[in-house]
Amino acid sequence: MLSHVKLASNRERPRIAIIAHDGKKADLVAFATFNRSRLQEDDIVATGATGDLLRDKVGLDVERVTAGPHGGDVQIASRVVEGDIDAVLFMVDPLDKHPHDPDIQTLLRICNVCNIPLATNIATADVLISSPLLQEFRAAAS
Repeated sequence: MLSHVKLASNRERPRIAIIAHDGKKADLVAFATFNRSRLQEDDIVATGATGDLLRDKVGLDVERVTAGPHGGDVQIASRVVEGDIDAVLFMVDPLDKHPHDPDIQTLLRICNVCNIPLATNIATADVLISSPLLQEFRAAAS
């Protein structure tokens, strides 16, 4: 049940990691632009070019880590384990090959092991950022 899900830390704002494969970056930019005001209420951590797009095209303040293929997915996974990430939006392109697939699978597995909300497409990202649990976290911080 969702009532048993707790956000990872005692921060004032939820910290959301955002990652997008190249074939999903345009969808992510459209999603983030539509949800800009909601995402501005969160601390955003993003991998490489995804972070650049969120900053330059959407106008979000983003903490940027290394690009996914160069270790960024693993950096995010590590921060999930450390309790530093409250949710992950990972726009996966299931129709493309990814040479760093083991890193991707590690991140997905770590989110499941640590019970961290994980959205892998726009539909679940919409549900996640609209969740009453995330809204309560935001309201408590206000």
